[in-house]
Amino acid sequence: MGHSTVASVFDRSAQIYERSRRQLVPCFDDFYATVLELLPFDAAAAVRVLDLGAGTGLLSFFIAERFPGARLTLVDISEPMLAQARDRFASTPERVECLVADYSSVPLPGPFDAVVSALSIHHLADAQKAGLFARVFASLVPGGRFVNADQVLGPTPRLEQHYQDTWLRQARERAVSAADLSAALERMREDRTAPLADQLAWLRAAGFDDVDCFYKHYRFAVFGGRKPLD
Repeated sequence: MGHSTVASVFDRSAQIYERSRRQLVPCFDDFYATVLELLPFDAAAAVRVLDLGAGTGLLSFFIAERFPGARLTLVDISEPMLAQARDRFASTPERVECLVADYSSVPLPGPFDAVVSALSIHHLADAQKAGLFARVFASLVPGGRFVNADQVLGPTPRLEQHYQDTWLRQARERAVSAADLSAALERMREDRTAPLADQLAWLRAAGFDDVDCFYKHYRFAVFGGRKPLD
């Protein structure tokens, strides 16, 4: 699986990607709210935030609403996805920069006060994840935060099957359409999820402190760390 394959999958689904977010992410409110709660900024602070795999700009929009002084850089491999993000921020284009790029391999800009990501990094191979965490660390100012809201692999095959069965049940209980569920399952064929414990270890190896998982609902986890001040 290459990132060109991931890009083509998300290019095809760009128009419907957000339609079913609350159905396909059963813990939607807590999942995204935890990211916002972990950003330790005053509302009006002129902070710089990098959103990796920003897609249609949903997470960046939540951050922009919570922190009106923030300036955001959105990076995604899919131009159709970022086109929707540009539309979302059409009234405040000066606050947002959109970059079409494969963040798994290109140098990250910076420095940033925070780097965030939602439902994206699980598309990378494990070595790419670990390498990305190191590059994220380098792109942050001292004291900067990295928050990743993502899907993780169950630590055992039995638990992974339980995660999958629970997700399907909860999505159907929320009346997801057959078309949206099918599109989600197609996207998930490109997933390369990794156990949470492994990813926390990679964050520590990259140099982060205060590493932890701050929220978890089966396969949906919000975790990250801080770049030390010294």
